[in-house]
Amino acid sequence: MRFANTVMQLKKMKSGLMLLAALGASASVSADYTQHPLAAEFVNEMVQKHGFTADEINQWLSKAEKRQPILDAIARPAEKSKTWKEYRPIFIVPMRITNGVNFWNENREALARAEKQYGVPAEIIVAIIGVETNYGKNTGSWYVIDALTTLAFDYPPRAPFFRSELVNYFILTREQKHNPLEFKGSYAGAMGYGQFMPSSYRNFAVDFSGDGFTDIWNNPTDAIGSIANYFKQHGWQEGKTVVTPAKLKQAREQVLANTSFNKVEPPALTVNDWKKIGVVPAAKISARTPVIAIEFDGANGLEYWLGLQNFYTITRYNRSPMYAMAVYDLSQDIKAAMKKSVTKK
Repeated sequence: MRFANTVMQLKKMKSGLMLLAALGASASVSADYTQHPLAAEFVNEMVQKHGFTADEINQWLSKAEKRQPILDAIARPAEKSKTWKEYRPIFIVPMRITNGVNFWNENREALARAEKQYGVPAEIIVAIIGVETNYGKNTGSWYVIDALTTLAFDYPPRAPFFRSELVNYFILTREQKHNPLEFKGSYAGAMGYGQFMPSSYRNFAVDFSGDGFTDIWNNPTDAIGSIANYFKQHGWQEGKTVVTPAKLKQAREQVLANTSFNKVEPPALTVNDWKKIGVVPAAKISARTPVIAIEFDGANGLEYWLGLQNFYTITRYNRSPMYAMAVYDLSQDIKAAMKKSVTKK
């Protein structure tokens, strides 16, 4: 009887171990992106259109891991959950201004050369790097292949965009002769000082240091030139105003009814058009200037601004108007602090 019980227990243990093994195998399969329903089509695209071998792509996909925290983070971006009075203090703080001055001093030559070559002010370039990565101190800790694969295969709302970025990522690592399993970046797959997505790297990054490798990860000179080139290619107008304050001359409800109000889109309506709608500039600006009209919920109540082409260009880096405003405000504070430091000397 004892023997029979022992046999029965052994059978149960064996059955349990087999179930655990099966579950483990299942977990392993689900974590292996070569087994994803969309993988075969992707591999075929990389082979047929871009000249990779199936073995290469499958090897990299098998190493990529689905990261739930990435899916959680992209579903709740900071810009959507915060007002301007909450968002601004994240970036406009004394330490970030001080670090901006230090970064400017450490990279004077590259910033001056970028400003001269591309027409983008040094303070704007510095502010972008300050907002994006705190001057290279926080460039992201996610493996780029995990981030892009997770979003390309398991985030339907923007899967086509991230699939395209994954394609570009594999191509850029081939072009630069780097292992795609090694690079780290943001949860969205952005990389380096200026947080370039793979397609932006391939289209706009430049070897500004002239050493033969476009290194936005460790070389601030290349990052500076790349950001300046990105802005130039996205319509930055040298010497032009970025944004100007405005006020309402009509009831807010009437202004809000205009479909172009609070929309980040290429400036189409002119200052004169907005005056007729009820948004007027608080500073002198040509009536024929195309602008976008923005409302912010600021620390002292509602604020109104007119963003010119250069404001729109900043939103090509990040489509949030609060982001663009934070970059501009930080740039002005850094510029003022830089002048003050020079005066003291």
